Amino acid sequence: MSKLKIAAVPDDKPVKVTAELRASVHRDLLAYADLLSAQSGQMVDPAKLISPMLFKFMATDRGFLKSRRQTRRLVEDG
Repeated sequence: MSKLKIAAVPDDKPVKVTAELRASVHRDLLAYADLLSAQSGQMVDPAKLISPMLFKFMATDRGFLKSRRQTRRLVEDG
């Protein structure tokens, strides 16, 4: 079985967000949760995958990271 990018759902203090997903994205989210449940042996709530997936996406988006670094420099320099 392939190694998934999300290995576990972190237990972190949540912030409630309401979002609409495309039906195809929701189906894929359910399928991802099923795969992760099969690999981990524990039931995974698909909604709890959204946060680590977004985190992983933003952590690997070079354009976003470059912009964040530039913004931080501007703030630090005053």
